[in-house]
Amino acid sequence: MKNIKFTLLLLACGFTAAVSAQDVASITQAETTRIVSTLSADNMEGRATFTPGIEKAADFIQNEFQRIGLKPLPGEDDFKQTFSMYRVSPKEQEVKLNGKEIKPEKVFAITDKKELKWTNKGKQKVVTVGEKDNFRTVLGELNNEQQDVLVLVHPKHEDLFSRYQHYLSSGSVKKQLTQGSSKVLVLTDQAKAPKYKVEVENKIEQLQLTNVGGMIEGKRKDEYVVFSGHYDHIGIEAPVAGDSIANGADDDAAGTTAMIMLADYYKQQPQPERSLLFVAFTAEEIGGFGSKHFSEQLNPDQIVAMFNIEMVGKPSKFGPNSAYLTGFERSDLGTLMQQRLQGTNYSIHPDPYPEQNLFYRSDNATLARLGVPAHTISSVQIDQDKTYHTVNDELEQLDMEHLTNMIKAIALGSAGVVSGEDTPTRVDKSQVR
Repeated sequence: MKNIKFTLLLLACGFTAAVSAQDVASITQAETTRIVSTLSADNMEGRATFTPGIEKAADFIQNEFQRIGLKPLPGEDDFKQTFSMYRVSPKEQEVKLNGKEIKPEKVFAITDKKELKWTNKGKQKVVTVGEKDNFRTVLGELNNEQQDVLVLVHPKHEDLFSRYQHYLSSGSVKKQLTQGSSKVLVLTDQAKAPKYKVEVENKIEQLQLTNVGGMIEGKRKDEYVVFSGHYDHIGIEAPVAGDSIANGADDDAAGTTAMIMLADYYKQQPQPERSLLFVAFTAEEIGGFGSKHFSEQLNPDQIVAMFNIEMVGKPSKFGPNSAYLTGFERSDLGTLMQQRLQGTNYSIHPDPYPEQNLFYRSDNATLARLGVPAHTISSVQIDQDKTYHTVNDELEQLDMEHLTNMIKAIALGSAGVVSGEDTPTRVDKSQVR
């Protein structure tokens, strides 16, 4: 009798494993390769925000959602969730200190205003960053300053000053233009400014951004499970060996591909218990504006979980077919996934790079701040990866078998949340900055 029971148990286990294998059989390496190859191709021009390349990528993702048979997101008429932002770009900057003209490369302004015209007869506050002062600390304090400020920065801080100046020279993106205070920073050996003249002119553009999202409506229509990845990247960079396109194959064509493949997979299954939202976020690389807009369209209390997927095209430090979950300790979503993956070839681990602050560096952070069990699944060895944000992040760097297996792992690991059998604990909002 014991032998019969044991045989039946083995058969049952074998049957379960066979079903699991069959369930994810539709997730193929050929289809994975087709999608990630298209998203990371040179003709997408690196998918930078506000470029024709990212618009082309949005069209491709929309067509994939149409092919799969998804519905638009709640409250949307089509798959493109479009919204407006402002880009503020420096046009002209002229500064004179005590009668001495300052070179433009030694000036930058932090302002939403189209024009600034200051003289020492105005109401600006003058702050000096001396040789021994901490420039970063002063910048942090300036964020809370309500008054317009002219900041005189000692040349010792030239390296950090130049980095900020270069970053702002390409413009800043803002959801709203405010009437708040402005700051003008000048790299100078002058410690006082009894006489000054500042003139700043900016170019202000109202531009459109687009998330691409679709849905499979569940039996519980108002309980949502989100699968996401950001489809933007950094665009055209300085040429390296004649190549100037930062294709963003791993970051994050890989994650976007996984999201699309999961949409296709779940569409082929019976109607899920919970509604499934599949979203390709825009503008992650310049401030996470896509996920922020998305979070404002839904009640976060109705979002049961978010599986954000980023940089899953290369094996993790834990070996083949493994990934890690950022912010693992902030909810039990990772533990629930681990339980679902027991007995498979796949595994999910806590984030091994806490010093990298990855929990806050992707689109999961916006919803996590609202209490949603929102985490990013990744496998990149971020401390060693040499292609991150370079022109070398190309298709040839990806391990296609690993990427395909990561999609299968997420499909199996998310099954309990999708079916309504698993409900992860909420993130403590007070513990998320």
